[in-house]
Amino acid sequence: MAQRAQRKGTTMRLITSAIATVLSLVFTQLSAQDFNKGFVAYNAGDYATALQEWKPLAEQGKASAQLNLGIIYERGKDVLVDYAKAVKWYRLSAEQGNAQAQDNLGVMYYQGYGVIKDANEAVKWWRLSAEQGDASAQRNLGAIHANDNSLLQDNVIAYMWYNIASANGDKRASEYRDARATLMKPANIKSAIAMARKCMSSGYKRCGY
Repeated sequence: MAQRAQRKGTTMRLITSAIATVLSLVFTQLSAQDFNKGFVAYNAGDYATALQEWKPLAEQGKASAQLNLGIIYERGKDVLVDYAKAVKWYRLSAEQGNAQAQDNLGVMYYQGYGVIKDANEAVKWWRLSAEQGDASAQRNLGAIHANDNSLLQDNVIAYMWYNIASANGDKRASEYRDARATLMKPANIKSAIAMARKCMSSGYKRCGY
């Protein structure tokens, strides 16, 4: 009897687990449909509908929807520009590891939009994004190290990140890298190229810092 009861209990747990899995799959499918509706609406210029579709998903913790709300509030798409709300949604998405949200949050910190301007905080988020291979964040790291007015100014590091971003398809990074090269000695350029190779081969973990 005890064994039968134990088997019955195990069966009930398996059934419960199966039901939970099915419900999760259904919810995921519905979420994907709502997200895609928002995407179609956004591309059609219907930002109000996009906001309506994405906001519930963002509130439920969907990182991509949180990113998109951040973009809507930063750019003022059918809403008033609200940098504080943009930062809020970017941060929630970035903390879940969304690379584009991390890049955008870094920009907000660098520009001082919705937050106190903080270059070090910008670099922190750009590094997290760059380590996932985001070319925009890699270019931004190059830019902050190329800035002659920055305490982080370093032509070798700037060239390295521009070179990496260029290798990942960022055309502007190629232009900035070549412009930076005119200010550098050949030996320093060679060093930066070697550092870029090391950085990329390490999965962006060993990048000259």
